[in-house]
Amino acid sequence: LVMVDEQANTIGCNLMAALMVPYFLKRYPGAAVVYDLRSSLVVSEEILKYGGTPRRERVGHAYMKKALRDSHGIFGGELSGHFYYRDNFYADSGMITLVHMLNIVSQAEVPVSELIKPIKRYFSSGEVNFKVSDKKAAMDYLAKKYNDGKVDHLDGVTVLFREWWFNCRPSNTEPLLRLNIEAKREDLLEEKFAEIKKDLGSPV
Repeated sequence: LVMVDEQANTIGCNLMAALMVPYFLKRYPGAAVVYDLRSSLVVSEEILKYGGTPRRERVGHAYMKKALRDSHGIFGGELSGHFYYRDNFYADSGMITLVHMLNIVSQAEVPVSELIKPIKRYFSSGEVNFKVSDKKAAMDYLAKKYNDGKVDHLDGVTVLFREWWFNCRPSNTEPLLRLNIEAKREDLLEEKFAEIKKDLGSPV
C-alpha cells in the first residue's frame, strides 16, 4: 500500500506505521507493536510515547507474523509496505490498512501533510542495494569499522549512534546487500552515505 498527501508527496510506510500507533494504542493500551529493523526510529519513539511495547524484528513475512503472534501484538508494519494485524490472524492486508488509514485521515482536523509533519523528524536514505562478492566480509568490516556505536546482528549488522544509524543486511531474495541509513540532519545523512558507499561500491 502506498499513501500520498494532498500535495502528491509519497508518505513512507514507516511513517504510516507511526501514524497508526496512537490510533491503535488508544484503543488497546499497552499493546505490543511489531516493526522491522529498517524502520525509522520515529516508529519505536511513537510506540513508547503512547504507552505501547515496541517489538523490533528482522525483515521478512515469516518473521513479522511470528513476532506479532508471539507478542500478541495489535499490529505490525514493514518498511516494504506490508502491515499485519492480530485481528486478521496475524496476516498482512492492504485492504485493512487502507480502511485504517482512511479512518485516521477522516478523523484528523488538518491536511495529511500537516498530520505527518510532527513525525518527520529524520532524514532517510531509503533502501539502497549493492552487489558485493563477499557479503559476510563486508558486513563484518562495517561492524568493526563502526564499533564505537551500539552494534547488533539481529539481521545483518545495525549500528546506532546518537545522531544517526544504519543497517546493512543480505537480501532474502537476491544476491545483494541492502543498506538503510537514517540521520537527524540531511547533511549528516549525505556524509555517512558517501562514507559507507566507499566500502560497498556503487549501488545497483
